Amino acid sequence: MMQGYATKCPCRNCYNPFSCCRVHERVTAFDPVLQRVFKAFQYRDFRLMWTGACLSAIGTWMQMFAQGWLIWKLSGSARLLALDPILQAIPIFLFSLVGGVLADRFERRHMLIFSQCVQMAAAIILTVLVGFHMVKVWHFLTGSFIVGFAQAFGGPAYSALIPTLVPKEHMPNAIALNSIQFNAAVAVGPALGGLALAKLGATWCFGLNSLSFLAPVITLLMLNIRFLPEKTGGSMLASLKEGISFVRNQGAMEGLIVLAFCMAALGVPMRTFLPVFADKVFHRGASAAAWFLSSSGAGSVVGALAVAGLGNVKNKGRWALVMLMALGITVTAFALSPSVPLSCIALFFSGASMMGVFAMVSSLVQLIVTNQMRGRVMSVYNLSFRSGMPMGNLVAGWLVPIFTAPLVLAVNGALLVFLGLYYFLVQRRVAEL
Repeated sequence: MMQGYATKCPCRNCYNPFSCCRVHERVTAFDPVLQRVFKAFQYRDFRLMWTGACLSAIGTWMQMFAQGWLIWKLSGSARLLALDPILQAIPIFLFSLVGGVLADRFERRHMLIFSQCVQMAAAIILTVLVGFHMVKVWHFLTGSFIVGFAQAFGGPAYSALIPTLVPKEHMPNAIALNSIQFNAAVAVGPALGGLALAKLGATWCFGLNSLSFLAPVITLLMLNIRFLPEKTGGSMLASLKEGISFVRNQGAMEGLIVLAFCMAALGVPMRTFLPVFADKVFHRGASAAAWFLSSSGAGSVVGALAVAGLGNVKNKGRWALVMLMALGITVTAFALSPSVPLSCIALFFSGASMMGVFAMVSSLVQLIVTNQMRGRVMSVYNLSFRSGMPMGNLVAGWLVPIFTAPLVLAVNGALLVFLGLYYFLVQRRVAEL
């Protein structure tokens, strides 16, 4: 027996082939799957960017939770509570296209560092004001506008930089993993914010967010990648027109941007009106709303992992349209569901479908555009996607009191299915990608 232990195990990590090798075989069986799902993580620069962005996003969501709570406690006004995210969105709509032009003219790392530093400064000021009990509602509203201004320039630079960190064939995997980072932050950030608010006080939420901005700044400084823009003597307006012309001359690109807008406008209102379904449709209160949100979030993570596992799959356009129609079917199924368990199942698959459409469409846009045009084109794409959310919520909010939430969302789902069929059967440029 001692002689058997002296024979080194094939895994070369121990001298017990009788038990270890069986465990080793089970572990290595999963290696190809894990390597395929997390392929982009093998690249150092992507790992650094992903980690820094995730930590910063968690801190941001911690502050957003505490900020919303304080605005409500200080004012008791639902309008001011709604005004806060609107003020953050306004500069994004106004300056994103300019940010895209700058992302193609300057090194994108420097733009991102500038964006993070501005947001950090705003968070530090609010930390001091909250800590000394001097904060007013207008301080929060002003800070949100400043953060939105910084994100208008940092967003296009970030979207343009991520694909350059991995080879072209692994770009879809990187985009899907980046989606997981965002959804993980949405799930973890508010939970940590609520815990910190209850146990430590609101000042800690703002202070920890201030510190979290150090993570992306440090990781950006550690990157090996460098973007050296081409020398151009044209004006900012000429560069912006060049980017828009690129989008218009690429027939499939126009279709992808329309898909991004419609997906956000018709799909996102389902999440917005989850409290209405929990309260008015099922009469179950906050517990049902929490189950609904958790189901949708879990589906989003699974959908992102599935797209990451598919990797550089062929016929991405067809996959995107299939997922778009699946999103429409599941939105309609949720709207017409007679019970909470069935609604949770529908929300799980709708979350997975929405994340699949988003990741596939984003990958196609990134694969079509050239690196020198990436900032401008991604700013147009991001603007269409982000404008779809408030537009969809605004229209749905106007229609729901007239026609009820189930009917409005059922129609939204049917329109998504119709849109997918249209691009499959009539306007086939996207399906052929």
